[in-house]
Amino acid sequence: MTKVLAGITTSVDGYIAGPDDGPGKGLGEGGERLHYWVFGGPWTYDSEPRGEATGEDAAWLEEAVSRVGAVVGGRWTYEAAGHWGEENPWGLPFFIVTHRPEEEPEGGAFTFVSGVEEAAARAVEAAGGKDVHVMGGADVIRQALAAGLVDELTIIVAPVVLGGGKRLFEGFSTSFELEHLGVRQSQYATFIDYRVKRG
Repeated sequence: MTKVLAGITTSVDGYIAGPDDGPGKGLGEGGERLHYWVFGGPWTYDSEPRGEATGEDAAWLEEAVSRVGAVVGGRWTYEAAGHWGEENPWGLPFFIVTHRPEEEPEGGAFTFVSGVEEAAARAVEAAGGKDVHVMGGADVIRQALAAGLVDELTIIVAPVVLGGGKRLFEGFSTSFELEHLGVRQSQYATFIDYRVKRG
């Protein structure tokens, strides 16, 4: 049965991006450190990351990606990532939640939808029996959690304190319980997997 998974990297103090995030600086000031685990070590906005995940980071990523058949992301993330150069980084059906679905780019790499519930429903249909990954940003993950759509949540904690920026649960008022499923740790991250309890 298809599950809806959500996952995002945060700093120890709960920020998913440093201050002034946006195109060319998608993770904000100092936010590159959040994704050292993705690229196998330090990188900066000044030089495109060329490395890839290794060790426990790679093992977690490989396992997670192997389960996924479709992806949901937010418009801000799409813009901050420079539209990923108009190429779908997942190679899977990718649904972007936006208030302006009519602005969907040509080429079919991304499908724009007007709400997280529609995005999740279409992603489940497109996933072909595999799971759906809600990748963020934080607002889309909050919306999916508030709507009761998420079955499993992964919080990836990078060993950095950013001191400011965007928080994962900023302004979030929905209460829910989590069941611990597992934890992995590497030099660059701690991966904490939870099942989202319903009712």
